[in-house]
Amino acid sequence: MENLTESDCFLTPANEPAAMPSLPSGTTREITRYRVVVRHTIRRNAALGILAACFLAGCGDAPPDKPAAEAKPAAPVVPEDIQSAADSLLGKETTVLLFGELAKNGKQEFLAANIVPKSSKNNLPGTIVTRAMLAENDNGQWMEILRCDEHLKNVKGFLPGTPIGGVTGWRLAYEQDPEKGLALYFTPLKGAVETHTLPIGVRWNPDSRRYQSLDRSYEHFLNEATSLSTARSSLR
Repeated sequence: MENLTESDCFLTPANEPAAMPSLPSGTTREITRYRVVVRHTIRRNAALGILAACFLAGCGDAPPDKPAAEAKPAAPVVPEDIQSAADSLLGKETTVLLFGELAKNGKQEFLAANIVPKSSKNNLPGTIVTRAMLAENDNGQWMEILRCDEHLKNVKGFLPGTPIGGVTGWRLAYEQDPEKGLALYFTPLKGAVETHTLPIGVRWNPDSRRYQSLDRSYEHFLNEATSLSTARSSLR
């Protein structure tokens, strides 16, 4: 029987790893080469681990939500008495475009029009109307103070610049000045064709206390005419 040494009597348990030498046996050159290989392996594994962690983190994040589009403010609701007055003055197919202290004169007014819907026959830019009017609240009663139909006129007569032959359509534009109030621009149309006519400017005149047309510079007011022969302009 062979002589057993102490190491033979105490075997390494199966569930514990056997001890490894801290350095491989061999020459100094082989040991140095082994160390270099180990360092490269550790660095490579660490880099791969970082990349994997970044990839997993990126996959787990949900894409940022896009900011919701800003909703356009709803148009103010037209009061019933204003819509009723507009229907009485221009008919049931009337759109109230503006209401409030339009002339900055302390009076409540509204602007209404019969708008021509966009179609293959009406593809002109802007707001095309057949009729339009301004009304003012006078002691609880809505009174018409400016009318646009075949001609432009106020309570005193025809506004300078209105075509003598009459028109069936107008391009209506307007703007609000915080000090001067509402300015209206009426461009007469010849059917559904551009006439290339300059718009007729209309604004509240605080001196005469009514809406009057403006000259070509849109700075000076023009007096009304009692007949079309003196108020006319040629529509070409």
